[in-house]
Amino acid sequence: MQPEDLVRDHTIYACVMGSRAFGLATEDSDTDRRGVFLAPTPLFWRFEKPPTHVEGPGEERFSWELERFCELALRGNPNVLECLHSPLVEHLDDTGRELLSLRGAFLSRQVYGTFTRYALGQRRKLDAGIRTHGAPRWKHAMHLLRLLTSARDLLRTGELTIDVGDRRAEFLAVKRGEVSWAEIESRMARLGEETDAALHGSPLPPEPDHARVADFLFRVRRASALEAGPDHEIVQGVVRGGGLGQR
Repeated sequence: MQPEDLVRDHTIYACVMGSRAFGLATEDSDTDRRGVFLAPTPLFWRFEKPPTHVEGPGEERFSWELERFCELALRGNPNVLECLHSPLVEHLDDTGRELLSLRGAFLSRQVYGTFTRYALGQRRKLDAGIRTHGAPRWKHAMHLLRLLTSARDLLRTGELTIDVGDRRAEFLAVKRGEVSWAEIESRMARLGEETDAALHGSPLPPEPDHARVADFLFRVRRASALEAGPDHEIVQGVVRGGGLGQR
């Protein structure tokens, strides 16, 4: 089974991300697609395991295998957590619906550290661009402000909302270079302070619910194994390839 086949045949959840999901799309915006696929359990019985992620098929598409996706979400990875909250869902099966029902299990106060570290990395890239080109990349500045706003609001409310809503015009002005770098720096500093303050008293739990996610993953893997009976094509492939019953 090729990686592209896993995405095509075993995707449980797929959505649109990037500017379109953030409510910041313009006429020239790409359509970034993200997804989660469930590799059939018998594929893990081989020495060569299924891929943890797949790029494609097609441009601007990236998918994670379910277990890897859950690992990253439990660590508070901003890109993965935002993927779970996209308002633009393109595909969803029963397993995908259960995954989305677990969105709250992945959230905890640990997002303060992961979102902050990611934001600092993006800030360093902005500063490097200024040193090299004499000006920031305004689009990146816009997305950094969006990320900082999202992190602050997540810690304040306990809910992750990625669509900027009525702040669209404000963010797009930054993208067009209509806001001075000094003003952008001031906004970043203010958002950083507000995020620090939001951490104290946040309604989020100290840690994500590992046990609930682990139970979900175990049940899904077991169901996949039971579904693959002795006549299943994947099981037959493992047997023909010497993966079972050989010493």
